[in-house]
Amino acid sequence: MHTIERSTPRAGTRVERYETLVVGAGQAGLAVGHELARRDADFVILSDESRVGDNWRRRWDSLRLFTPARYSGLPGMPFPAPPAHLADKDEVADYLERYAERFELPLRLGARASALRRADHGFVLTAGGVRYEAEQVVVATGAFQRPRIPALAPRLAPDIHQLHSSEYRNPLALPEGPVLVVGAGNSGAQIALELAQSRKVWLSGRDTGHLPRRALGRDLFDWVWPVMTRATMATRLGRRLRARGRRGDALIGIPEAALTAAGVRRVARLETERAGLPACGDEVLAPRVVVWCTGYQPDYPWIELPIFDESGAPRHERGVVPEEPGLHFVGLRFQYRATSSLLGGVGADAAYVAERVARRSAMLAAV
Repeated sequence: MHTIERSTPRAGTRVERYETLVVGAGQAGLAVGHELARRDADFVILSDESRVGDNWRRRWDSLRLFTPARYSGLPGMPFPAPPAHLADKDEVADYLERYAERFELPLRLGARASALRRADHGFVLTAGGVRYEAEQVVVATGAFQRPRIPALAPRLAPDIHQLHSSEYRNPLALPEGPVLVVGAGNSGAQIALELAQSRKVWLSGRDTGHLPRRALGRDLFDWVWPVMTRATMATRLGRRLRARGRRGDALIGIPEAALTAAGVRRVARLETERAGLPACGDEVLAPRVVVWCTGYQPDYPWIELPIFDESGAPRHERGVVPEEPGLHFVGLRFQYRATSSLLGGVGADAAYVAERVARRSAMLAAV
């Protein structure tokens, strides 16, 4: 049983009240904000960033979307680029910032959520020293939260420089010497290819397969995007894609031949260390740098509600949390569709959740 907040705010604490709070001003939070505004909702979007789009600006310098611009727009505003263009990370960041400005979305930047509790008539959220009270909350912090680092990382020799892909910027920012990239998905393969231009690189992880950038004269996503949007968790295909995604996404436009030609050497999965050195299968390697391209895991320590499963992920139905009426999520990986966590796919979930929020607000107003 969790505690219901009944205390009054401390003297001097600023209190703001809204019908709905949206936590996160990335693609999920902005899409929800657009949909709530269309429904004349009373809401505010909270973000721990100082500028919209900064979570993209901090990613590695050469990063580009693997979805073309035609499939990378949020609701009401197509991505401003030729349809086949693969946007870089700064273009995405600037697009998100312009999106918030165009629709005049109500933002509170620099407001890091530190505690969310159930209250007598809804929720209380503390962020940036302000107490926010609301009937409903939409958590839109996205799929990329706390970097997942293997437990063996602290056992590697101290002279091996380690970093997660979220900290990687470019080859010049790393110490000289060979690099072991751990994790052979799209991020790992892209970073390995870039590093291989100037140094020895090992790529550790299972082969996740490859999809060509183009097929039958058209971009790959012209074929797969319609399928992905129809692949919901209510369909067998959607459930199969989710299960397949847990084993690693196929490489988009990076054939095995490209890795080999660049000099990237495949090695087995890294599962242990020997005398402080990473052991990939029967090989013991001596890298100067290890880049962990091992993904992310849920990170919700500020949500003080019993809604999480054993892996730390929220229990929900299409983003609606049955156990806590008024609490919702948007932007989760495979939230309902195979495209749920993608820039061009989050809009459908945002519309669904915003409609549920609007209906509940109308119901509460009628009581």
